[in-house]
Amino acid sequence: MSERIGTEEGVRTAPARIRYLAEGSFVTRRFVSAGVEHSTGRYEDRDVLIRDGRGIEPHFSLDVQGFMLANHRSAVADFHDKEAVTRLYPAEAASVVQRLTGADHVVPQGWMIRTSADLSHRVGKVEGYEHQGGIQPPAGEAHVDYSPQTAPRTAEQIYRRAFPDGPGYSRFIATSLWRTFSPPPQDCPLALCDGRTLAEEEGVRNPLHIVDVMPSEEDMVAPIPGEDELVAASVFRYRPNHRWWYFSNMHEDEVLLFKFYDSDHSVTWRCPHTAFFDDSLPDARIRESIEIRSVAFFD
Repeated sequence: MSERIGTEEGVRTAPARIRYLAEGSFVTRRFVSAGVEHSTGRYEDRDVLIRDGRGIEPHFSLDVQGFMLANHRSAVADFHDKEAVTRLYPAEAASVVQRLTGADHVVPQGWMIRTSADLSHRVGKVEGYEHQGGIQPPAGEAHVDYSPQTAPRTAEQIYRRAFPDGPGYSRFIATSLWRTFSPPPQDCPLALCDGRTLAEEEGVRNPLHIVDVMPSEEDMVAPIPGEDELVAASVFRYRPNHRWWYFSNMHEDEVLLFKFYDSDHSVTWRCPHTAFFDDSLPDARIRESIEIRSVAFFD
């Protein structure tokens, strides 16, 4: 352990601001529609030091920090080619996740491109909007995409759809595979929180509402029947012991794999994450990235 800590303490750091859920009682929900996302409640920016994992990449693992960096060259030549991404990337990503986790089966879910570029021209009503296969802004606050209450139920549903006659599983890991495909340095990279620095009880449930058009602020906080059945994320309040990391100057042939939820709680079982604006490197460029969810199952 002393060697690990010594390695971590010798790295470059960058000042940053992370958006957290403020203290207090709020209706917490996340609404998403084409080109725009909004979380209810009150959030506040906190100044933190983010550590740069460059140079110590092998130090990180899924079961220790909750995230890892790996090399992988995609067969997709242009990530803005929706047809090519839909045809090639899910199976490709599932293969990467299976190799990195050692799982017996991996079921890929939807993908999304995120960019720090102006998306105002994409905002508008979309009938039957589906929150996948499009372009959205970067994540805005410290969060994990599943809550402890909904992750097991969601994994069970995914397994039964994929393997209706399957015998079941002993463990599952819900993950995101994240890749930036714009040139480095990126202006709005992804920050990852070492899952060991969270207490078990941390996190506030944040149900996801996928809508054709953004409702009014009043309607966003009004009672919504059946909300307990929806997929929900967890959002987090600031704690000074949270330990944040990123990898500067990521390139297209690298991928970040991190946990949303691991049913095995004897290891690090989740990894809060968010975008942040990095002004520590000169000539930063617009960030474009692609993420794809999956669930890895162990027999």
